[in-house]
Amino acid sequence: MATSTASTKSSNKGTKLSVFSWEGKDRNARIVRGEMSAAGENQVRATLRRQGIYATKIKKNRIKAGKKIKGRDIAIFTRQLATMMRAGVPLLQAFDIVGRGNPNPSVTKLLANIRADVETGTSLSGAFRKYPLYFDNLYCNLVEAGEAAGILEDLLDRLATYMEKVEAIKSKVKSALMYPVAVIVVAAVVLTVIMLWVIPAFKEVFMNFGAELPAPTLIVMGISDFVVQWFWLIAIVLGAGSYFLLQAWRRNEKFQIFVDKMMLNLPVFGELVEMSSVARWTRTLSTMFAAGVPLVESLDAVGGAAGNYKFKKATDDIQKEVATGTALTAAMGNTNAFPSMVLQMAAIGEESGSLDHMLSKAADYYESEVDTKVEGLSSLMEPIIIVVLGTLIGGIVVSMYLPIFKLGQVV
Repeated sequence: MATSTASTKSSNKGTKLSVFSWEGKDRNARIVRGEMSAAGENQVRATLRRQGIYATKIKKNRIKAGKKIKGRDIAIFTRQLATMMRAGVPLLQAFDIVGRGNPNPSVTKLLANIRADVETGTSLSGAFRKYPLYFDNLYCNLVEAGEAAGILEDLLDRLATYMEKVEAIKSKVKSALMYPVAVIVVAAVVLTVIMLWVIPAFKEVFMNFGAELPAPTLIVMGISDFVVQWFWLIAIVLGAGSYFLLQAWRRNEKFQIFVDKMMLNLPVFGELVEMSSVARWTRTLSTMFAAGVPLVESLDAVGGAAGNYKFKKATDDIQKEVATGTALTAAMGNTNAFPSMVLQMAAIGEESGSLDHMLSKAADYYESEVDTKVEGLSSLMEPIIIVVLGTLIGGIVVSMYLPIFKLGQVV
C-alpha cells in the first residue's frame, strides 16, 4: 500500500485553505492515501485527477484547538527544515513532513499556510514576513540572505543554532526567577489560609480565657480581622492591579522601559539579566554578520533581540555612529553599556577580520556565565527563602501559642 501526499495552489490569494484526507487508486490500480491543503473538495479531486489518481474517498480534517506557538516551536521547526534541506528533500515536501509530524495543531496550520504561499510563487522569506508574530526581522533577513546567496540550508542551520542558544538562555533565566516566585505564591496562599480560617478559630478559644493576651497575639489577630473583613476588596485590588500592570507592560513603552531598568538594578538577579542580554546581543550580531548581512542592517535586528531597553538604546546609538563611519568597537565603547571583555574581543575581531567569530566566542563565554550564575542563585536562594518563610510563619505560630502558656495563670 503506497502513501502519497499532494497539495494544490489556491486560485485566489485570499482563499482560506483546509486540510483534506483522501484515498484513491493510481494508474496501476494501487490504493494510495494522503493529505492535501485545498480550498474545497472539488479542488482536491481536480488536483488528484491531474496526477492520475482516481479519488474514492475525501474527508475534511477537523481543526483541533492548538496551543500557543512559542519560540521553542519555531526553533524546532527551523532545525527540522534545515535538516530536511541538507538531506536533499524538496522545500514543499519538507514543509509537509515537518507539519504532519508536529504535535501542536497551531504550528501545523501555520506551516500549511506558509507552504501554500510558497507554492503560489512567494519567496520563503516573503512568506515568513506575513507572520511577524512568529518570524522577526532577524529571521526573515537571514532567510532572504540565504535565498539570495543560494545557501539557504546553511543559513537555516545557523539560524536554528542561534535560536536554540537564545531559547536556552531564556529558559535558564526564567528558571532562576521562577523558583522564588513559586515559593512566594505558595507562601501567600498559606498565609491567606492562616489569616482567614486558622487565626479566627484560635481567637474564639482565646476569648474564653479571661486573661490579657500578649501584644504579638493581638497584632496578629488584628491583621486577621482586617483580612477577613476586607478580603473581597484586597482580592479585587490585587487582581485588578496585576491585570493593569500586565497590560501596561505589554502596551506602554514607558512602563516597559521602567521594568527593564528595574530588572537590571535588582540586587541578586540584575547581573544575571545583564549577562543574558549581553549573550543574546553578541550572539545575534555574530549570526547576522556571519550570514553576510551588512553591519548597519544587522544592527536593526540586534537591539530588540537583546531583550532589554538599555541595549536597544545602545544599539540605536551604535547604528547611528557606525553609519557615519565610526568603528564598531568605538561606538560600543561610547554607550558604556558593554563589559570591557566584549569591547576587547570586538576590537580584536575588527582588526583580524573575524568579528563574527570573536563575537560568537564572547556569546559562548557569557552563556556559560549565565549557567554558573543560575546554579549559584539556586543554591543561594533556597536558604534565604527558608529563613524568611520560617521567620514569618513561625512568628505567627508562636504568637498564637503564647496565650496557651498563660493557661496556668487563668486556672
